[in-house]
Amino acid sequence: MTTNIQTPFPAGIRQISDPRFSRLTMTDAATADFRWPPLESNPEIFTEYLYQLGLPSDWSVGEIFGLDEDSLAIVPRPVLAVIVTFESLRQDPVEAKAGAAHFFMKQSPKLDYACGVIACIHSVLNNLGRVHLVENSILEKYHNATKAQSPADRATTLENMKDFQEVHNSYASLGQSAAPSSEEDVKHHFIAFVQNADGQLIELDGLKKTPVVVNTASEDILKDTAAVLHARIEAGIYSESLAVLTLGKASD
Repeated sequence: MTTNIQTPFPAGIRQISDPRFSRLTMTDAATADFRWPPLESNPEIFTEYLYQLGLPSDWSVGEIFGLDEDSLAIVPRPVLAVIVTFESLRQDPVEAKAGAAHFFMKQSPKLDYACGVIACIHSVLNNLGRVHLVENSILEKYHNATKAQSPADRATTLENMKDFQEVHNSYASLGQSAAPSSEEDVKHHFIAFVQNADGQLIELDGLKKTPVVVNTASEDILKDTAAVLHARIEAGIYSESLAVLTLGKASD
């Protein structure tokens, strides 16, 4: 089956090219009752957002336009992580196998619309052997503060990080006229796929109890993730309305 990634994206997952990136300000005060608005599934927004958090400029977020071999072949390598936003149609009947990851956090009720930033965190912090965070950056401070914490406590720490809230609020506002009024307004969910230290392809979803092994021996994270997505679409687990982003080397 050949699946073409839909563009333009469905409501809530729109593509935007916004010149305001270069002059973003973070003036909205973070509060204890801050509600994390959803991010647009847009590579430019994700890249600039991660740069503000501490991703070095030699890495960036890209996108793919299809899951077929030709579409995957033109994606620059290396790819360190794949971020997917999808609409779930039903539960996967196959029992998930728990796996190991360097960093895993939960998506708490307060982070109800923050699955996009959680997918970003999972993508970057599980690749620190290759991604060297900017010194004293928000992500470095967050990682240092949460190294010894449980997945649930890592969510609580994120909930209360004012600097993180301010950056998130600035970028979540790009391209969106209003925050969703209810859970029904947000049908799509972000997750990340990374390769762990054992060479396994791991799915990282803050709504699940643990990291999940989806391929026991992954040689190409992008192709292997595409195969997983194909299978889930064919099985009626995911709708064909999905968007796929990559964390990889920035273009020269």
